[in-house]
Amino acid sequence: MKSTQVVTDKIAIGISMLCAIHCLLLPLILVLLPSLGALQLQNEAFHLWMLIAVIPISTYALTLGCKKHKNYYLLAWGVLGLVLMILAVLFGHEIAGESGEKLLTLFGAMFVSIAHWQNFKRCQQDVKCKH
Repeated sequence: MKSTQVVTDKIAIGISMLCAIHCLLLPLILVLLPSLGALQLQNEAFHLWMLIAVIPISTYALTLGCKKHKNYYLLAWGVLGLVLMILAVLFGHEIAGESGEKLLTLFGAMFVSIAHWQNFKRCQQDVKCKH
């Protein structure tokens, strides 16, 4: 049976990538399929709800994994990514414009994903994590 930490690492990677895909591909999808505009996917609430989902999952998975393998720089990478994503949601559009908001979100999602991927790999390699 997979540990909770492994599952939450994978979920957090998926949510972070969904944020990045949303930022990058949604404008193209709306041009190709304008009827999707009725779904309000471009709404800022989407980022907020994704952030509300990823914060507890990331915090749980990274702290659990880092406690086991003692590699706390991964936690710092994850926190940095979460902070960038929070800044994108709270201030990105008003301060940095649409492009800046997308960059903050993309870099944040990238940092969170890298932290979780490394956390997952370390826990697969470290005997202490498998207990």
